[in-house]
Formats: sequence, structure tokens, C-alpha cells
Amino acid sequence: MFKTFQNALKVKEIRTKLLFTLAMLVVVRIGCQIPIPGTDADVIANLLSSFDSNDAFGFFSAFTGGSFERMSLFALNITPYITSSIIMQLLTIAIPKLEELQRDGETGRKKIAEITRYLTIALSIIESLAMAIGFGNQGLFGDTKNISKPEYFLLIFTAVVTMTAGSALLMWFGERITENGVGNGISIILMINIIARMPDDLMGLFQSKVMITETNGRSVLGAASAAIIIIAVIVAIIAFIVLLNGGERRIPVQYAKKVQGRKMLGGQSSHIPLKVNTSGVIPVIFASSLMQFPVIISQILGKQPGDGSVWGKILKLLSQSYWFDISNWRAFAYTLGFVLYAVLVIAFAYFYTSITFNPIEVANNIKKQGGFVPGIRPGKPTEEYLTKLLNNIVFIGAVGLLIVATIPLVFSGVFDANVSFGGTSLIIVVGVILETLNKISAMMVVRNYKGFLDN
Repeated sequence: MFKTFQNALKVKEIRTKLLFTLAMLVVVRIGCQIPIPGTDADVIANLLSSFDSNDAFGFFSAFTGGSFERMSLFALNITPYITSSIIMQLLTIAIPKLEELQRDGETGRKKIAEITRYLTIALSIIESLAMAIGFGNQGLFGDTKNISKPEYFLLIFTAVVTMTAGSALLMWFGERITENGVGNGISIILMINIIARMPDDLMGLFQSKVMITETNGRSVLGAASAAIIIIAVIVAIIAFIVLLNGGERRIPVQYAKKVQGRKMLGGQSSHIPLKVNTSGVIPVIFASSLMQFPVIISQILGKQPGDGSVWGKILKLLSQSYWFDISNWRAFAYTLGFVLYAVLVIAFAYFYTSITFNPIEVANNIKKQGGFVPGIRPGKPTEEYLTKLLNNIVFIGAVGLLIVATIPLVFSGVFDANVSFGGTSLIIVVGVILETLNKISAMMVVRNYKGFLDN
């Protein structure tokens, strides 16, 4: 990995792209520190401190790189764009017109990208308006009793415009990085936001579980054991994610020989790569977002989990911070919410894979090109074979995702080891790093080919 990066820095074209990407990320992180005029960031910070880092707002804050709890210019960050992209992918199945656009080459993809941008702006307005009104009632703009209604509406309007503009600007930054930098810009921005929170979280984790003080009475051996366990768990999760992302099943395909004119064509062997983690981190994001959405809306409206009401108990069931809590056997009953979470992750894995990989289409293309899977007849038998194989692979990948996402939750409930970055965040970070390195390697290969042809 480091050798690839080192060799890339020697190439002027790639070095320029890397510097451009770095400059964009610096601007992003600066914008995450500048607060929205007229807001009191301490309100959000106090609100987040009263919840577990695995709760709804902790999950959202990790994705925004802490800009949400600071109520900065980029408080929404790129979450509206991610949501709109997911919605558009789902709509391509439900709306035939969008499906046609998706298959219409570059022109269709540009049109879908344009619609995604408009949807991002719409979602940004809705989310920022809900936050401005909800948190405004909880003191985001100070004591509203001492200001007039026109001034209060102006503060809300300013916050909505600022957050919407910030989200749109980050979307533009992401597209510029994709075009002029290295890798997928949106993914890289999301990655750098998650990484920005990791040092503080790791420091807090070591202070609470490793550091020896007069009050905790922790021994040197206990502190050393805790440090080794923490490091080992993090390294093991990262190694497992690398294996999960790199694992694939290669289906051999043999093409029959045929004569065209005086030439003999075909007779070649190829393969169809089926990744074990075919859907990436999308199922975890889908499941987490779906379960955390009622919790976020309720907390914005001042309704907290565990207030004794029926709705409060439902919120505790949906909230990840109450799962695996063995300190109270009554609270441990809310781990049933994890069962719902696991079902959603597996269901979304199958659903998203069905969007990105169509066995019927693949089988037909193999048959049209004169190919066949050894031991399997072309046509319907090939389709059934691919479907059965894909279902098995998707289940294995979904279980792997579930393991990675569950380990931090178990440690949070059993050992009270809370960090804002969990399995989901680590999957994103590792996946984006590997994808970016592959992109750099591909750019270097293309450059070598160009140099060879020029000579």
C-alpha cells in the first residue's frame, strides 16, 4: 500500500491530483469548524453528551465528522446526497423511465446525476428546517422569549439557507474531486469526516478503560490488558473487513470456437467475479437509518427513549445504545431490537444485490456471446445456477457485515466502551482506502501503457 502511494508521488500528473484532493479536504474540514451565525453549539453538544455514542445522533455526528454537534456551515455534510443517491437507486426499479435512463449510457447517467442533485437540495431543505425548528425550541438560538418573531424567523431562515448551501457545496466538492482528483469524491469526504473523529474517540476510550487514576484503582496489569484487548479488537475488525471486501467467487466461463471468414475466434476462458460483499456497506446504512429515523425525529421533538410511555419503550427497542446492556436484565430485553436490525441488514443485502446484479441478464449475455459455464447448460439452467450461487454468497456477505457492525455494539453494552466510530464507519474507511489505492494503481498502469505506446 505504502509502496503504491510512494510510486504515485513520483508521477507529476498523479501528484497533482493528490494535491488537489488534499486541498479540497482541507477546505471541507475548515468549513466543519465554522459555526452557523446566531446558533449556540453548546445546545447540541449537551444534547449529544446525554446520549450514547451508538445512538441516533452519535451515528449522524460520526458521519458528519463532528460538524453536526458544532452546528457548523457543513452541519448536514453529505448525508443528504447519500440519502438521495440511495433513493434514486431504489426508484430505478420502481420507475421504468429511470431504468431506461440508467441503461442509456453516459447521457442517461448524467440525467440521473442531475435529478440526484435536485433531490439532494430538497432533502437538505427538509432536514435543515426540521433541525432549525426542533433544536430552536430547545435553545439553539438562545432564549427565544427575549427576541421578536421576525428575528426568530430570520435566525431559522439563516440556518436553513446555510445548512442547505453547505450541503450543496460539499456535493460540488465531491464531484470536483471525482473529476480532477483521485477516487470517488463523495466517498473520500465521508471517509475523512469519520477519520477526523477517531483520534478524540480513541483518546477518550483509552482514558476511560486504560489510564490509571487514583479514583478507578486500576492496576498496571489491568490497564495493559485493556490496551492490548482494544488494539487487538480494532486490528481484527480491520483485517476481517479487508478479507470481506476482497473475497470473491469466480465463476468460470468458456466460449466456444467459431469461424468468421478465414479466422478462428473464441475458445477463450474467462470468469464472472462475484464479490462476497456484493452490496458493500449499503445494507448496514439502510437498516441503521430506517431504525434510527423515528428516534432522531422523536428526540428533535423532545421525546426521549425510556420516559415510561409506550412510545418511549419502542424508541428504546430501536435505539442501539440499549442493546446488549447486561447491567440490567430488564434492559437486556431490548436486545430484541437487534433481531429486527439483523433481519433488515440481510433483507437489504438481498434487495440491493438484486439491483446491481441480474442473473437473467448475465445468463442471456453469456448465451448470446457463445459462452457457457462448464457443466451447466446455457440459458435457463445457467440463470438458476447463478441465482442459487448468488443467494449463498449474499447471505455469507450479509452475515459478515452483521458481525463487523455488531462487535462494537456488544463491547458498548458489555464493557461500556463507547466510540462514535463503529463497524459501519470502519467498513467505509477501509473500503474507500482500498478503492482509492486501486484507482491510483490503475492510473499508473494506464500511464505505463501510454509511455510504452509513445515510444
